[in-house]
Amino acid sequence: GLGTCAAACPFGAIAMGPKGLPVVDEVKCTGCGTCERVCPKHIITLSSVTRRILKEYTTDDCTTPCQRACPAGINISRYIEQIAEGDYHGSVQTIKERNPFPTVIGRICPRPCENNCRRKYVDESVAINYLKRFAADYERTQSERIQPFKAPDSGRRVAVIGGGVEGLSTAFFTARLGHEATVYEGTDRLGGLLNTAIAKYRLPEDVLQWDIDGILEMGVDARTEQMIGSDITVAGLLNEGYEAVFLATGGWDSRLARGEEKAVESPLPGGYLLLDLMRSGKNGHGTVTCAGHTVIVGGEGLAGESLAKARALGAQNVTFIFRDPPEETTAAALAEAGAQVVANSGVIRLTGEGNSLTAIDVMDTDTGEISQLPAQTLVFSAGRFPELIFTRSADEADDEPNGWTAVPPYKHPSQSSEPGVFAKGDALTDFSGAIKAIGAGRRAAAAIHRLIYDIPLDLPGNALKPDAVIQNVDHVEAVPSSQRHIMPLAERHELQQSMELEKGFDTATAMAEAQRC
Repeated sequence: GLGTCAAACPFGAIAMGPKGLPVVDEVKCTGCGTCERVCPKHIITLSSVTRRILKEYTTDDCTTPCQRACPAGINISRYIEQIAEGDYHGSVQTIKERNPFPTVIGRICPRPCENNCRRKYVDESVAINYLKRFAADYERTQSERIQPFKAPDSGRRVAVIGGGVEGLSTAFFTARLGHEATVYEGTDRLGGLLNTAIAKYRLPEDVLQWDIDGILEMGVDARTEQMIGSDITVAGLLNEGYEAVFLATGGWDSRLARGEEKAVESPLPGGYLLLDLMRSGKNGHGTVTCAGHTVIVGGEGLAGESLAKARALGAQNVTFIFRDPPEETTAAALAEAGAQVVANSGVIRLTGEGNSLTAIDVMDTDTGEISQLPAQTLVFSAGRFPELIFTRSADEADDEPNGWTAVPPYKHPSQSSEPGVFAKGDALTDFSGAIKAIGAGRRAAAAIHRLIYDIPLDLPGNALKPDAVIQNVDHVEAVPSSQRHIMPLAERHELQQSMELEKGFDTATAMAEAQRC
């Protein structure tokens, strides 16, 4: 409550509030930074759209347990406070700072935040996700859509391959960073697994479409029925002038939902799934062609069979990359068969030209040493292709105008020490929850932005991790008990009319529940 910032503000944008903390008038504030510089206690921090999107929480930040548990990092306590104060417009903006699918997530989230709510020290956790749904449903009743702020146009173009939750989230945050984002989707509609994996009485089509429309209104362009590898290619998009191409094609689950389990898909030049390799040519399954140097990432249990299959499909040399040392018998059998084994390693970079893969960079997880291996075919034992950001090769020569490199986005801080694709903690098929895909989409957009501007992808040394030592509480005192409000369910006749099982909070219930926070 010192008031130094209020006295120093040249525009009269700050006043001391009733709690002894500064209150900022966003209309009068110009972002000059005077308050941040003069505050002796560093209470005020100047921010921007870009800084908020790029930011990973650190141990220096004041975060709540629910916020730390949220895979998207939503400022939960803030939007609940805004609901309690009747500022529903502001609560929607707060949610959308980190979540472009608030209406969807308000209905289907597994709610890890509520497991960590401090209210549990008194009675029951706050109905955090139901309050998110309330705010999102409020937006649907307004005449104008409520959007978070976005940065000015940068004049840079980014392509996103895949119109599922992660791809659309990546495009949303990329557009908010000021770049022109275009989503390419192979099917005739956006939304990915949200279209098929969830019952309509839990997630009606109009609810999903509402959030997708909000993403498009943020400035995202979408082109459907554009299948990577056939209708479009990575090299082709880079030649069109996109500065980066992001691969977010989803996993095997997505292919099953599309009925394409027998088709061979290769969104990554020279890249295949081990499942396609092993099924190649069998029972109507498509055929895989292995060229020159073939590298297989993982799949120790099928190593012998995959080696024979790769050679039968044209591989001249086969190298296996394992994150952990293989069994001695497996390593000996592969060596005897003439295959190379690289253990304790992860793939960190791909290099290619045009529609061809030429080499991969591999990091030794013990020493950090990086080596390059020739590769024309790359096979992944996981049930999905890794997320990759393709850009023009920095050292591209005039006689090689189609050279490119591909790197994965930086990982969630909890896995930041695990280098390479498909490290411990990475999604091996599709994401286990849409909220996790949203968090991955923001990190992908942040990584794309950093690569475009040649900013290192390194996370701060004090990035917040699950095992970080932070100031916390293990009990609360003098808090009276207050029963959690339950979401009302539709009657049978109402369900037939609205097709939605949960009816949502009304205003009085939402405000009462928000005040439990």
